[in-house]
Amino acid sequence: MKLARVLIADDHTLLAEALRTLLQNHCEVVGIVGDGRALLEAAHRLKPDVAVVDLAMPLLNGLDATHQLKEKMPGLKVIFLTMNQDPDLARRAMQAGALGYLLKRSAASELIHAIREALKGRTYVTAEISRGMQDTFIRRPRPRENDRTITQRQREVIQLLSEGKTMKEAAHILKVSRRTIAFHKYRAMEELGIKNTADLIQFAINNHILVS
Repeated sequence: MKLARVLIADDHTLLAEALRTLLQNHCEVVGIVGDGRALLEAAHRLKPDVAVVDLAMPLLNGLDATHQLKEKMPGLKVIFLTMNQDPDLARRAMQAGALGYLLKRSAASELIHAIREALKGRTYVTAEISRGMQDTFIRRPRPRENDRTITQRQREVIQLLSEGKTMKEAAHILKVSRRTIAFHKYRAMEELGIKNTADLIQFAINNHILVS
């Protein structure tokens, strides 16, 4: 039987290499990348069956990267492997198109099982997160209004600037002009009612643009 092609996206090199070793007897690991933008490029180039993705990644977080991947590669199966235990974030990950959500402390066999389930088109969420998601659903939290008022490009700019990138550096990463970066920054701040960079960073944290 043909082995599933798996792409690993995690900015912790030791963990990523450990995952490669763990999976190599069960899958064909076609690549390892360390940030969300490299994930987009590698996925389009390598055409994996499954992407095992961390939420907290530089340049582009795993959640926003998944949104973009699923738009262009709807058949790609995405499984999140993260330290983040926020059930609301897990819910949003599944809404973005992921089929799995596991914690980095999960057993190795659980990740392999999640990959097999994803290849069958079925979802798998580690038990403690699944219980939290059910509680979140019962409470029916109101959506963050601010989170819905900014564009995907504005989210990308906010993440880069919140990570400490200059406008010139952000422009280079996104392959646009500094003027375009400034436009997106100040347009987002105006729409959100944010007056300074410190508040912009706090918004990025509160709305899972910067993910811990």
